[in-house]
Amino acid sequence: MISSFMKKYFIKQKMMRIVILSLIPVILSSIYFFGWRSLVLLFWVTLFGLGTEWIYEKIQGKKVSEAVFVTCILYALTLPPSTPIWIAVVGIIFGVFFGKEVFGGFGKNLFNPALVARAFVYVTFPEPLTIHWSKAATGFPGGFATYITETIDVVSQATPMLIFRETGQMISLSKLFIGNVSGSLGETSAILIILAGIYLLLKKVAAWQTMAGVLIGFTSLSGMLYLLGNPQIPNPIFGILSGGFLFGTVFMATDPVSSPRTKEGKFIYGFLVGIVTVIIRGYALFAGGMMFAILIGNTFAPIIDEGVNYIKKIRKEGEKEVTA
Repeated sequence: MISSFMKKYFIKQKMMRIVILSLIPVILSSIYFFGWRSLVLLFWVTLFGLGTEWIYEKIQGKKVSEAVFVTCILYALTLPPSTPIWIAVVGIIFGVFFGKEVFGGFGKNLFNPALVARAFVYVTFPEPLTIHWSKAATGFPGGFATYITETIDVVSQATPMLIFRETGQMISLSKLFIGNVSGSLGETSAILIILAGIYLLLKKVAAWQTMAGVLIGFTSLSGMLYLLGNPQIPNPIFGILSGGFLFGTVFMATDPVSSPRTKEGKFIYGFLVGIVTVIIRGYALFAGGMMFAILIGNTFAPIIDEGVNYIKKIRKEGEKEVTA
């Protein structure tokens, strides 16, 4: 019955199901670290995100894409645990409609809709998105025993990137690796995100060129600035493990629709995202930077592909002239 319903109303997308499967451990970790409210937030976001796409596609006489579930999950996992539900709902409606449907639906959007939603609520409702954070639970049963963990009142206990910006102190790498630090719901556990990334690469759902480009771009610039003694730039390892960098690298930057199609273009795009992330983190008002860096990368993705294809064309023409 469920299978026939999905077939009738949804576009079957195996790749999206693989992404959802890779996100299950991350979702469970969000409950463990911050409580059951993360699941409640995910439920409402998915309900309204799905509803928004269904209404639009119904008017167009089309089916709903399974990709909308990935959009909703990714967006929800980038939110702080205490984000008001109505704000989260407003964000996903905006993201699905203005980040996807106005372009013509799945496969035609220029920007990653989950990031469009996140950027919208970030700039529209800055206080709940940048000030109110929750402590990460430790031990057993962790957040599984509470609705939401204790709220943080001082910056010295806030997210790793905010702490570094305000005090210059860096949280231990072991905590960042495991994930028992404050932050957005799904962005704290480096080990789970890395494992998810490996799984997606093995399933050939995510492009390794994009991930490699992001890591090389970020590490090269942040490493150079760090070695030059720039106090605003932490060491590259700390930067990689904090601020949602890995989450963005694995799940957001690799979005096949809003990133370049060519292999060379994917690497260039990833490199650009990594470079811009360092610049925003170190010299702009935003502590994270990854979100805006990917959106900037989305803007240049079509141009990058055009450039790569043009160079390939010139090379082929040159090879023909030589052989002639």
